[in-house]
Amino acid sequence: MENALIIGASGGIGSALTQALTAKGTRVTTLSRRDDGLDVTDEASVAHHLSRLDGPFDLILTTTGALEIDGAEPEKTLKQLDPKALQNQFALNAMGPALVLKHSLPLIPRDRPAIFAALSARVGSIGDNRLGGWYSYRTAKAALNQLIHSAAIELARSHRHLACVCLHPGTVETPFTAKFASRHPTVPAPEAAQNLLRVLHGLTPADTGKFFDWQGHEVPW
Repeated sequence: MENALIIGASGGIGSALTQALTAKGTRVTTLSRRDDGLDVTDEASVAHHLSRLDGPFDLILTTTGALEIDGAEPEKTLKQLDPKALQNQFALNAMGPALVLKHSLPLIPRDRPAIFAALSARVGSIGDNRLGGWYSYRTAKAALNQLIHSAAIELARSHRHLACVCLHPGTVETPFTAKFASRHPTVPAPEAAQNLLRVLHGLTPADTGKFFDWQGHEVPW
């Protein structure tokens, strides 16, 4: 990968991926809310920032997202479901990456292999859901999975060298997970970045439209 674009590069995973790619000699372009004012929930903001970039990029990786928005924690019961929290989760975790993909199409090469990847989460898998709860976050990630899967089908016709995928990074030691990871094994962000890069380097156009975990195993939808 010669050129990469990291969306959400100021976050724990995004910054670790930026550092890991740079160390491998990749030219990395970064965008984030903190450093650039990019708001992935605002299409005008996404269009503005992406239109200013010079592509093409061999890798576009969207690492934005949040588990808790405006103090709304993951729901333990249906009684806690709040319409605003559900809307906020969908806007950031599903619509945001989809808008990035929409407006990054001019930056994706058509004549050589390329990858567009969005960080999803295993809890967004309907087939793997045996615990319930976390309604808003699960639903947003499930929607993201469907958006990326559908886009991959369309883009296979126009960008036949592209792998368009969702990735589950595992539970990573970041502020994103700090309040909720006590019972789950976690990995430092630099280790998670290396795990994800191994998966990315193994992708081919035959993998487009799929959902992989940090070990390269396919996750059920």
